[in-house]
Amino acid sequence: MGVLILFFGLFLLAGWAVALGWFGYASSVLWRVRTQPWVRTDGHPCAPLLLPTPAYLRFDKALAVAALLADLWLLSGIVLFGTEGIFTEDWMGYPGMMDPAGQGYQAEAVDTLRTTAWWSASVAVLGRCWTTAFVQLTVLPLLSALWVASFDTYYN
Repeated sequence: MGVLILFFGLFLLAGWAVALGWFGYASSVLWRVRTQPWVRTDGHPCAPLLLPTPAYLRFDKALAVAALLADLWLLSGIVLFGTEGIFTEDWMGYPGMMDPAGQGYQAEAVDTLRTTAWWSASVAVLGRCWTTAFVQLTVLPLLSALWVASFDTYYN
């Protein structure tokens, strides 16, 4: 129980550096593949739109990991700040004093996670980063929004 909070705490402290480092790696991948073709020229007319080249697919995978790390950092912040008197889940332990200013915290956190998921997935679709869009819509932001929405609070 405390191990999960410790994980979120450590990721909140160092996760921004990990996410920025991986965004730097994704940028370096993009820089290395700049001379290679990004669009397929053979096959069906829809192939250039739907099927990226292997070079662009490497960038897409690196960007998906970076987005996932950034989402995990955001979720860590939401969970840890919510333990200060808002969430009362058993695995969190005693959350502290009740804070009347935190009544809308859970709803705002869920809205932030959903908004992050839809905006990041939309930008990924515009950039033809299909793996990143899939990760943003299925893996962390929307599932974590449902998870945070299921927490017991003092105000429910």
